[in-house]
Amino acid sequence: MDKVVKKSLAKPFKKLTSCVSGGKDRDIWSRHRSKRGRGCKGRSGAPRPNHAHDPALVRSYQADLERERKLREAMNARKNAERAAMRAHFRQKYQLSKNSKDANHLRAVGGKVSLPRELAKIVRPEGSRKDDSFNLLSAFQGLSFNMGVFTGTKPAKKTPTPTPAGGESCKALEAADGGMERKKARRNQGGSGGARAFEEIPHTGSNGWINLLRFWKEDKFRHLHKHMQKTFNTLGPIYREYLGSQSTVNILLPADIGELFRSEGLHPRRMTLQPWATHRETRQHSKGVFLKNGAEWRADRLLLNREVMTSAAVKHFLPLLNDVARDFCHLLRSRVQTDGTGAEGRRSLTLDPSPDLFRFALEASCHVLYGERIGLFSSTPSQESERFIWAVERMLATTQPLLYLPTHLLLRLHAPMWTQHATAWDHIFSHAEARIQRGYQRLQAQSGGLAGGSEGQFSGVLGNLMEKGQLSLELIKANITELMAGGVDTTAVPLQFALFELARNPEVQETVRAQVQSSWIQADGNPQKALQGAPLLKGTVKETLRLYPVGITVQRYPIKDIVLQNYHIPAGTLVQACLYPLGRSGDVFQDPERFEPARWGRDGEEQGVTSGAGSGAAFRSLAFGFGARQCVGRRIAENEMQLFLMHILRNFHLSVSSTEDLRTTYTLILQPETPPKITFTTL
Repeated sequence: MDKVVKKSLAKPFKKLTSCVSGGKDRDIWSRHRSKRGRGCKGRSGAPRPNHAHDPALVRSYQADLERERKLREAMNARKNAERAAMRAHFRQKYQLSKNSKDANHLRAVGGKVSLPRELAKIVRPEGSRKDDSFNLLSAFQGLSFNMGVFTGTKPAKKTPTPTPAGGESCKALEAADGGMERKKARRNQGGSGGARAFEEIPHTGSNGWINLLRFWKEDKFRHLHKHMQKTFNTLGPIYREYLGSQSTVNILLPADIGELFRSEGLHPRRMTLQPWATHRETRQHSKGVFLKNGAEWRADRLLLNREVMTSAAVKHFLPLLNDVARDFCHLLRSRVQTDGTGAEGRRSLTLDPSPDLFRFALEASCHVLYGERIGLFSSTPSQESERFIWAVERMLATTQPLLYLPTHLLLRLHAPMWTQHATAWDHIFSHAEARIQRGYQRLQAQSGGLAGGSEGQFSGVLGNLMEKGQLSLELIKANITELMAGGVDTTAVPLQFALFELARNPEVQETVRAQVQSSWIQADGNPQKALQGAPLLKGTVKETLRLYPVGITVQRYPIKDIVLQNYHIPAGTLVQACLYPLGRSGDVFQDPERFEPARWGRDGEEQGVTSGAGSGAAFRSLAFGFGARQCVGRRIAENEMQLFLMHILRNFHLSVSSTEDLRTTYTLILQPETPPKITFTTL
């Protein structure tokens, strides 16, 4: 049967081959003609015209080939340009370096690309029309919170309170957009009757000042995270809140959070901490990226990203963080051996690690930022550094209540709380300025050849910024100070929670330790390879921040009208993603109260996702924010905490006397009311 099939297909296959390959056409057809000649003995074979040598036919054939080639090249160029446009869009959004190949692909089509509908949907929130309107209104930057509440005027019903940072008018945004985005949002929502009005969103009370008095009376500021969780349980996954001069829309579900972030624009904005901004203005300090907005923010942020966010930057500062974590464990081990109890080799010591964790975080931050150690692990740490830690804690504690009050008025009245806040910032700037000055002098000495042997060494983020000279000294000072102030409590406190959770979950602790030990041996002491081989360390950090997020909200001002939970949200509204209720929601996480680092897969994606996560499953872990405006110190903090836990687990077994849940309090960051005591037992 096979022979019959092969024989029947042989001739058609030869013809097909002759159509595809042009090299043997002439031979095949010449043989075919010769066969026919031999088989026509009785016929008078009339001469056939030789078309192969007809110049007109050859030119026509070549012209057809040329047209097909140009058409094919045009189609390939268009496809390449579409891909290049998408890559360029995401490179710009996430502040990655440009690619010359993409620029060439776009140049090949004249820089004009018409994306297919499916691709256009992805980049639509970043449309130039919305960004242009946003940039136009950035001229209003600097306006304070809603001043209508002080004059007795009520806010417009169809527009939320003006935003605290930038002060863009929602009505102006609507006019710039021509009202089209609102109509699109309502059409896209579908459902019966379209989106419901903004005023119909459930709220906790329409008078912000009465709500503020109630908050103070019931001490809700210290338990704001619990208040949010309770309110979501009562009002549903979206609600409005008015507090003093501030108005927000609070959301919970990942699908809504994803919709918010897709509407953030080219220059994402979050709520400005007005007390911090007022301090910079009154002391005439430059503002860092944390307090900036618009094109100025973006320009500075791109320069900082190269020093603290890229893979190359991580390779530079990872060994420095590893040195600090290793030295901390050596110091702790020596302390356990000296002051602990138990048999030799299994000594135990119970202590409150929080003071030591603050010193560790400050030492690690200084080592990365300034490229030098400040000696906080000595038996007598410097009073200067102790004052800095106190100043950071005081600054954070006074920020929260000042957020809802007119800071300029408090400044004129010399209010005690404002005085404490400003004094704390003065201490922080004084400490940072002294360190920056020393770093500058060291850099000058190195450039003058006075520091032989230092060439090629990492001189810290400060040294790199100064060497490149792309930021002024004032801007370097402002950003280094912000990184210093934001890199102590925000690292030390999560480490307290992580140690506690590992200690009260011994099975989890042993699983993570086994992976760490195996990875460390395989990496032969290389910290970067060791971290890559122990994904449970990253899962431990993510799981800790899921249950105990440092900042309990992430805010954005959408640049276009959107629909959340079938409610219309006007452009320019302050919308908050509430992380504490999100991390403990049974609609998003399976068994949310259980500490389980393995729920985060090797690539960081959560495995046990409930149906409530919906289309926003990628927006469940937001402790460091999202996108272009995520925490600028994220890579430092992540690696610092993972290296710390890696060395702790290699050297100690952790335990606690009580496994009851920790009571937490909120003072701009979430922290335990009473720091847990941990028992460290040497291995």
